[in-house]
Amino acid sequence: MARKSYFGKDAGRRPWRLSVKLLIASSVAAVIGFSAICTSVMFDMRRGEEELARQTLQNLASGVDADISRNIELYDLSLRAVASNLVMPQIKGVGKEIQHLILFDHAATARHFGVIQVFDAQGKLTHEAASLDPAPEDRSDEEYFQVHRSNPDVGLYMSRPMLHRSAYSIVLSRRINDSDGGFLGVVVGSIRFSYFHELFGRLTLTPGDTITVLRRDRMVIMRTPFDLDIVGKNLAERKNWNPANLQQGGSYAGVGPVDPTPRLYVRSANTSLFFVVVGKPLASILSLWYREVIRIGAVMVALILFVLGTTLFLAREIGRRAEAEEKLEELATTDALTGLKNRRKFDCEIDLEWRRATRNQTPVAVLMIDADHFKSYNDRFGHQAGDQVLVGIAICISDSVRRAGDCPARYGGEEFAVLLPGLSAVEALTVAETIRLKVEQWAEDPNVTTVSIGVASMTPTAAIDWSYLIEAADKALYAAKANGRNQSVVAAIPQLALVA
Repeated sequence: MARKSYFGKDAGRRPWRLSVKLLIASSVAAVIGFSAICTSVMFDMRRGEEELARQTLQNLASGVDADISRNIELYDLSLRAVASNLVMPQIKGVGKEIQHLILFDHAATARHFGVIQVFDAQGKLTHEAASLDPAPEDRSDEEYFQVHRSNPDVGLYMSRPMLHRSAYSIVLSRRINDSDGGFLGVVVGSIRFSYFHELFGRLTLTPGDTITVLRRDRMVIMRTPFDLDIVGKNLAERKNWNPANLQQGGSYAGVGPVDPTPRLYVRSANTSLFFVVVGKPLASILSLWYREVIRIGAVMVALILFVLGTTLFLAREIGRRAEAEEKLEELATTDALTGLKNRRKFDCEIDLEWRRATRNQTPVAVLMIDADHFKSYNDRFGHQAGDQVLVGIAICISDSVRRAGDCPARYGGEEFAVLLPGLSAVEALTVAETIRLKVEQWAEDPNVTTVSIGVASMTPTAAIDWSYLIEAADKALYAAKANGRNQSVVAAIPQLALVA
């Protein structure tokens, strides 16, 4: 029963190569996991930066829109007052001074507002807030005059950017109707570009930021940075730009219709005469994020290289240890003289095969082999000659036993054992005779170096230990010796009666 202790020691060893694979797989999984987490965090940071920029630009667009809307509304009140006062019946019977006072008493005045003027149905200047006797002017060919003359429902009209009274301005105008809705003329005012320059100048903008004021039909009214090549152009005519990209109150990230710089654009929610679009370069929005990506990426690369380097180093060391242990195990389980397995390994193997055969109900066979007259041969010719005999017998056994599960071993001294899983007694006897005849043919002196073999085979059960099989083979070996040597004897099982 002591033989089982050998099996317990072998079974307790861990397969180091599997540990190397597990170590590498764990390290790679950890690296992938941490990389995925860092990537997710970095993309969350990017979305946060973009959302913060979007909110900031939305507030800026709303603020610019509100300021312009307030001034236009204030100016429009003056235009309305002039248009309504002009059709009052009482105004026709008063002098120029009183008439001028009635018409322009509530007119808004500011340094960025142009002079309010009134033109009759033929486009001739009739009244002007700055003078009782204005110089003659004819605006019948102006776009805003023709729009009001042909369309009574336009309301407040904003012109394209133009040179008006010696200053670049946008002209605001309203139609004057008689009591029957007939066209009497146009009341006109203007807002100079200086207003927009001053408004934008109060804002803190970074290089590349843009603010664009567009008319409802997407004509550029004003833009900062200021560029006369862009102001007055209609962006709806740009073939490389889809107006659906930037809806009312929405945002768009990418290349805009004016220049190739990728920006985040935000549009105000104004639906009246105009709307405001604010743009900020994506590189500026994500500059801090890029720095964080580089910093965290460098740290992650360093950690990944460290982990992988450490893993490879440990894997190499584990591999070396596994090789050393394999060599030690081979030395511990191999007979140094013959190269066959030793008794310790044989006991481990038979214990393993015995358990497997018990589960599968298959036979297990054992050959016990002993060199005949070896002691006298050894005493006569010396130990070196005796060792050569043992090596020759081992070679004959190895040449005869070639299955993967077979285990030939030096059992002790001049005795050998062969484990033959799955063979019946008859099949095991065939193998035994092959070994015996090879030894007999190899030997120079058959009377000295023949072998006797005991054969035993049985199908194990849970109640029987494999030591009974060894004992049966031993008894069969003794019977072969007693019967004259150089022969194989099969043990009868379970009665253990010997059969020649």
